[in-house]
Amino acid sequence: MLRSELIDTLHLENPHLTREDVERVVSVFFESITQTLEKGARVELRGFGAFSTRYRKARAGRNPRTGGDVFIPEKHVPFFRTGKELKARIDNTRKE
Repeated sequence: MLRSELIDTLHLENPHLTREDVERVVSVFFESITQTLEKGARVELRGFGAFSTRYRKARAGRNPRTGGDVFIPEKHVPFFRTGKELKARIDNTRKE
């Protein structure tokens, strides 16, 4: 699902809100998650999952095009762990 599809779906489910209001809510939601992760904190949405950051050490890599060695610096990357309820719903959907 694309961000625009999410906004359209929410707008159809909530006709009392304008599309601009729905866009603003979605933007604030994602911006709040982003700002929290920037601070190094964790965002947990019960039943859905948790967003956090993980540290990756510097390492040597390989450029697949040239085959040459490449240095990959250390960095923090976003990480998402699915919640138990979401896992169960997806698993039940796939079985049917």
